[in-house]
Amino acid sequence: MYAIVECGGKQYKVEQDMLVKVEKIDAEIGASVELKVLMVADGEGNVKTGEAASACKVTATVNAQDKAAKIFVFHYKSKKQIRKRQGHRQPYTELKIVSIEG
Repeated sequence: MYAIVECGGKQYKVEQDMLVKVEKIDAEIGASVELKVLMVADGEGNVKTGEAASACKVTATVNAQDKAAKIFVFHYKSKKQIRKRQGHRQPYTELKIVSIEG
């Protein structure tokens, strides 16, 4: 059984006991979070969408609050001696999917 959930404006395909990195959520480590369900499918070809899917429930626990690997942004103008280097680390929340009910 799997579900398509929305979190932070993005959609994720999740299964039970799966670890998912999503946009940062303000929650403590170990806290339980309910995700918005867009679609639920079981292994036999039964699919629920729309209002039937919103009645389903996906529960996750917060596993970690961390930052992703650093990426470098480099601005360069030729023949002008302009070089600007900037780093960025995007914060994320790691969720462990506990249950998919529906």
